Amino acid sequence: MQEIIEVVALFLGFSSWILILVSLQDQYWKESSTEGSVITTSTIYENLWMSCASDSTGIYNCRDFPSLFALPGYIQASRALMIAAIVFGTFGLVATLIGMQCSKIGGENYILKGRIAAIGGVFFLLQGICTMIAVSWYAANITQQFFDQFYPGTKYEIGEGLYIGWCSATLALCGGSCLMCSCRFKSDNEKVPYQYQPTSRGHAPSAVAASQSAPSYYGRNAYV
Repeated sequence: MQEIIEVVALFLGFSSWILILVSLQDQYWKESSTEGSVITTSTIYENLWMSCASDSTGIYNCRDFPSLFALPGYIQASRALMIAAIVFGTFGLVATLIGMQCSKIGGENYILKGRIAAIGGVFFLLQGICTMIAVSWYAANITQQFFDQFYPGTKYEIGEGLYIGWCSATLALCGGSCLMCSCRFKSDNEKVPYQYQPTSRGHAPSAVAASQSAPSYYGRNAYV
């Protein structure tokens, strides 16, 4: 049962790590809204790294953001959180591969392997938290600007890149939780009760005394 949970957690963590990369490469984190427009000649869409525009003929042009310090604070924070999520996910995958029971890496010290797997679960949880904060913060700013009647700029809607990020965060949180539960079950099963038998001072242990006081039924002549 524990091995199945660890395999499922590894699959969820790896899937979430792949989805982070897909989300960062996706250009549609936010897309210009067509609310109230009868004729739409161009569409503007952005992600954390660039802004793109396409017209009705299908021709599009993209440009990278020219300055990091000129960007809004939430975009800079989302960049940092997504990069941190990739790093945490990488550490989580390595720790999970080492700490799995079915893995031969790290020997057969299952207590140590269980602790390493628990560390991998913590890394997956950190990955999911960072991703969830980044995409939710980005989406909150889009929603706030969209419903602000006095906002003078272009209003955007939530793009598919944010939905991919939410899926990645959910899978990472589920994978980390599965690993933590698996390590808890493993530690409970490894507890072996030890029966303590106190010995009185000045007396030899009972096993030694029994061996010394046991009568011998065979003499030396029996083997001659």
